[in-house]
Amino acid sequence: MVLNQDAIRELIPHRASMCLLDTVEYWDAERVVCRTRQHRSLANPLRANAQLSSIHGIEFAAQAMAVHGGLLGPNGAAPGVGLLVSLRDCVLHCERLDVLDSPLTVEARRITGNSDLMMYGFSVTADVLVIEGRASVLLQRSSAG
Repeated sequence: MVLNQDAIRELIPHRASMCLLDTVEYWDAERVVCRTRQHRSLANPLRANAQLSSIHGIEFAAQAMAVHGGLLGPNGAAPGVGLLVSLRDCVLHCERLDVLDSPLTVEARRITGNSDLMMYGFSVTADVLVIEGRASVLLQRSSAG
């Protein structure tokens, strides 16, 4: 089942134009695959001087990780907050995202983790590989409970 942007907003803390993913195409316990055309949007809040650097592909990937966590979390729970604490082996294969005509496919694959820290491998493609790397995310505990 494909999830649209409204469903994505229920899973992550990002709102309005800061929600950068359009759809979730696939997910299971280990990975999530999302698609978006938000890199082409002139209203993208990450643009600077009307351009979107490929380094911002990391934010697209981080949102895919957040979506994955939300999909695997308890139903009805408020979106959790994760802090991106480490990036490793990141390779940018292009300079800018806004010049890519194809939709971006954003994949996050859980490598390991527990209730406090998760490690993901990620890739962003647009017919060709755009960015890849690994990220560690520190999960903030809810103050309720």
